[in-house]
Amino acid sequence: MDNRVKEIVDRSRRIVFFGGAGVSTESNIPDFRSETGLYKAMNEYGHSPEEMLSSSFFMEHTEMFFDYYKKHLIYQDARPNKAHIALAKMEEEGKLTAVVTQNIDGLHQKAGSRKVYELHGSVLRNTCMECGERYDLEYIMDEANCENKVPRCEKCGAVVKPDVVLYGEMLDEDVLTGAVKAISEADTLIVGGTSLVVYPAAGLINYFSGKDLILINKSETSYDGRATLVINDAIGKVLGD
Repeated sequence: MDNRVKEIVDRSRRIVFFGGAGVSTESNIPDFRSETGLYKAMNEYGHSPEEMLSSSFFMEHTEMFFDYYKKHLIYQDARPNKAHIALAKMEEEGKLTAVVTQNIDGLHQKAGSRKVYELHGSVLRNTCMECGERYDLEYIMDEANCENKVPRCEKCGAVVKPDVVLYGEMLDEDVLTGAVKAISEADTLIVGGTSLVVYPAAGLINYFSGKDLILINKSETSYDGRATLVINDAIGKVLGD
């Protein structure tokens, strides 16, 4: 761990980590909002990622949604990286009280983190839109359970929707409330792998009133001026061994 970060961590009692896509890119999960992601989506589908990942697109073009979703948002072989592992260790040591993430890949839990607020849901959970039956990711990806790539409920035959928050949908109220509470009670907030431009998630930083704000991101953010420490580098390199 970077010595400057370690110094703050050592004197902190209630640390919360708030992370974005940059945490997962080090596990080889591309950021679909990047220029490369935008180019690929427009080139292959003629639509932007934001458009295809909207609630209205899901309802109107379900087959194309799932084709894009399965190809570009699901990475079943991805493994936790140094950042995920370091955060799980900090929780185990009683330093970290919660992880608040914009990612939907479940890698924090896979690394061992227990208190995780997934603002945008998770690809690992899926629910039938009619009867509410729950399904795992393996069921969704198995073409035997699909009709033209669209997963169908084995009980009622309705569409099974991933439990991810699409554009145009509200964040889960319980998750949001828990995240706000954790951040507002923290004495140190570590923000990593996010440029803090996606709202309402990015606005959560405003609930922090503790002592130390650490910002770790490859590029600068509009919150840099408020931080105790700003490090423009890869999150895994900063938090890892």
